[in-house]
Amino acid sequence: MTESTPFQRAQAAMDAAHAEDPKREATEEAGERPAELLYAQRMSEWLARVAPHASEPLQLAVRAQHLRRWEVPRDDYPRDRPGYLAWRRDLGRRQAALAETIVREAGYDEAAVQHVGALIRKENLKRDADTQALEDTACLVFMAHYFSDFAREHDDDKLVRIVAKTWRKMSPRGHELASALTLPEREREIVARALSA
Repeated sequence: MTESTPFQRAQAAMDAAHAEDPKREATEEAGERPAELLYAQRMSEWLARVAPHASEPLQLAVRAQHLRRWEVPRDDYPRDRPGYLAWRRDLGRRQAALAETIVREAGYDEAAVQHVGALIRKENLKRDADTQALEDTACLVFMAHYFSDFAREHDDDKLVRIVAKTWRKMSPRGHELASALTLPEREREIVARALSA
C-alpha cells in the first residue's frame, strides 16, 4: 500500500467531516448523498474549470468552503441583513479554523496552513488570484446547482439584486463560465435583468 500524501490526508479528513452532514440531497448521477459532501465535490469540479492549475492550498480551501456548516444554523442569528452578515462572518472564521487544524494535522507547513485559512476567510478578494478563484468557484456552484431551488423561494426583484451582487464578485473568467451555463427560462431572464441594470 502506498503512503498517502498530505493532500490526500487533508481531503479525506474534510470529506469525512462533510459526510456527517445530516441533510441529504438526491442526485440523478450519485443517488442520495450528504448535502455538504456533494457541495464540496461540486466545488472541486468547478475549480478545475476556473483554475486548472490550482495550488494544493487553493484546492483544499475550496473543498473546505462549507466545513461543518450545519453546526451553525442561520436561524441562530437575526433574520435581517446584519444577522446574515454576522452569520457569514462567523461561519468563515470557524470553517477557516477547522480547515487549518485538518491541514496542519495532515502534515502541511505553517505557511500552507495559514494560506488555506486566509482563502476561506476570503481575505484580499479581487487582489489575490487564489481568493478570486475560490469566489468564482462558489458563485458558479451556486448558479449551476442551487440557483433554481433558491429562486423558487424569492421574488424576481430580490433575485435580480442577488445576481447583480454575485456578478460583481466574479472575475472575467467567472463571467465567461457563468455565461455558458444552461439555465431555466426564468433564471435566464433574471440574469439578463441583473446584467442590464
